[in-house]
Parts: sequence; structure tokens; C-alpha cells
Amino acid sequence: MKSNKLPDIRTINKVHVLVVGDAMLDRYWYGKVERISPEAPVPVLEVSKMEDRLGGCCNAAKNIVDFGAQATVLIPLGMDKTAAELENLLTCAQISVLKCEDKDFTSTLKLRMVGYRQQLLRADFESKPSEQLIHEQTKIFASIYKNFEVILFSDYGKGALVDVQSMIKMAGDSGRQILVDPKGSDFSKYYGATVITPNVSELRNVVGTWNSEGELDVLVQNLREQYQFTHLLLTRGEDGVKLYDDEGAMMIPSLARDVYDVTGAGDTVISILATLLATGMSVREAVWWANRAAGIVVGKFGTSTVSYYEIAQEE
Repeated sequence: MKSNKLPDIRTINKVHVLVVGDAMLDRYWYGKVERISPEAPVPVLEVSKMEDRLGGCCNAAKNIVDFGAQATVLIPLGMDKTAAELENLLTCAQISVLKCEDKDFTSTLKLRMVGYRQQLLRADFESKPSEQLIHEQTKIFASIYKNFEVILFSDYGKGALVDVQSMIKMAGDSGRQILVDPKGSDFSKYYGATVITPNVSELRNVVGTWNSEGELDVLVQNLREQYQFTHLLLTRGEDGVKLYDDEGAMMIPSLARDVYDVTGAGDTVISILATLLATGMSVREAVWWANRAAGIVVGKFGTSTVSYYEIAQEE
């Protein structure tokens, strides 16, 4: 492994990562609960504050930008109010937007109702993108992917990445580094990725259960070989991360001081990893910093990010 020193901020500033995947608007209604509704046995939230945040692949892009690098998102959008609000947030975050649009597509909105910092209810508004919308996205990807050395695919299972294998093949054949935040039980669609970052639940959906750490290691290395993943980074929440590659397995314990909210922590790990790989770091070197970033972000509420200077202070 190389010297594990964080690149200086000027090097980070030059990095530009392409993020492709499911775009979401995370909306929060905050308030207090002091009574039960007379209409039904449910709490009444007296809303005092409303906030919109970037979610899905857009949160991954914001993690990259807040770390000090540049990001472009390629996303399918509806022609609706949610899409307009998403684009406004992306612009304010200085994230470049490449989009394909369909008036019949409902842009994803997740509405969370929070009382005393405890999530009470989530309501989702969404639909699946049409075949034509996905075809247009792949066509745009084919025209621009060579402008980026690192490409991050953020899959939330909402349909934006049904054609991910063809995009991975294009990028892989041209020597790009490909990172995937996966979803679902079929990892064959990510064949040939440089790094794939499942959590424990996602991995279990693919390989089944295991009874020991040794059995886990065998299952993961077999999965890597089957689908030609150069690296598999297993995120394990409070237990940290474990990296698998041709050198074997490397466990890195969590550095979190307090675990307050794990929402979006996976986005942070893969985003910081993608950024650092674009500076020339090896995966084994960069994963230490991605793990440190996750340790910071889980101490924050909701989908959050970390800055270069927050991570650098941990050095």
C-alpha cells in the first residue's frame, strides 16, 4: 500500500467525477408531537420547519463537491415540480446536470416527517422510467463518458440503471475506473466493475447467509471472481468496512465517535473513494479515508456530507 497521506486540496479541486443513477429529492418536515389525532390513533406533527436535500445519486454527487472536487450527474427526470426543485438544488450545490426528460415520469420524492429528531413516517412519490427514457440516457452516456476518468453508478433500484451493464462495458473497455453502489439480488449487471460497495444486507441478498468470518471471505472472493469485480468493499455499519481484492481481505474498524444516523453513509463512502481514486490513489489507500469520512457523517442527522477539512483533521 502507498503512503496513506491525504492529497492536498488543490489536487482534489481538479478531480471531476461522473455520477449516474437514481435522482431523488429528500424532503423533511420537522416539528413536535404533543397529542394524538382524534380522527385515528396516530400522532399529530405540528410542522415548524421544512427542508429539501439532495438524495439518491445526487447526494453522492454532493458528497464529491462538498469534499472539494467537481461532479456531473446524468439522471432521468420527469417534467414536474420535483424535477425543477432538484435541478435548483443541484445548481446551488455547483453540480453540473445532464438530464433526459419524460413528461410521464414522476421524479422521485421522499417525504420524511420528523418529530423531536425521530422519523415518524416516510411517504414516497415515484414511478419507473420508460424504455425510451433509459435509451436516451445511455445515448448521452456514450457521448460523454470518455471525458471522465472515474464513473460512479449509484443504484437505488428505481429504474435509472436498468441498462447499467452496457454503460459499464463502454467505460471499462476504455480503461475508466468504475464504482458501483449496488441494489437488488442480481450483481451480474455490474460485471467488470472496479469497485462495488454493498452493505451487509445487500450482500446477504446475493450470496445468502454465513456462519463465520472465514465463510464470508470465501463467499465474497467467489463472488468477485464470478463477476470480475477488481475490489469489493463491504460496508458494515458500526463495525466499519472490509475490503476484498486479489491481495486478500482487509478489515478497517469504524472510527465513528457517535452513531446518530446512518442515512447516506454509503453515499459518503463511495463518493470519497471515487474522488481519491481520481487523484491516483490506490483503492487500498483511499478506503481508509472513505471510512474516516463515514465515521464523521454518521454523527449527523439525515443525508449529510463531509468537507475536506473535516476529514483532514482526522489525519
